[in-house]
Amino acid sequence: MNIVISSKSGVPIYEQIKEQIKTAIICDDIKEGAALPSIRSLAQELKISVITTMRAYTDLEAEGFVTSMQGKGYFVLAKDSEHIKEQKLRDIEQHFYEAIKTAKLIGMGGAEMMGMLNVLLREEGL
Repeated sequence: MNIVISSKSGVPIYEQIKEQIKTAIICDDIKEGAALPSIRSLAQELKISVITTMRAYTDLEAEGFVTSMQGKGYFVLAKDSEHIKEQKLRDIEQHFYEAIKTAKLIGMGGAEMMGMLNVLLREEGL
């Protein structure tokens, strides 16, 4: 598994790991039933704490992407398209919220934001 972490990104390392594994699962780069690397081996490979890796894996389990089997490790669950869609909708909402906060900081109004969004949507063909 190819996971790239950056200590300069401002995003917690466990979150970077979790998001990269989620993306790999959603894109089918990691197949249903596949075993994830052991917590210890991933921690050693990335040169991070076992606790950090454990946090990423337990978050993935709580979000329904993997399951743990005592003494065997973590395994990818079958993709539930509704579950994945709900996750992505939450991501979109979070990005909108961050954009709104940034717009408020510079004094941008709702109409101006909607205009910008409409331009971007047209550029993307939506």
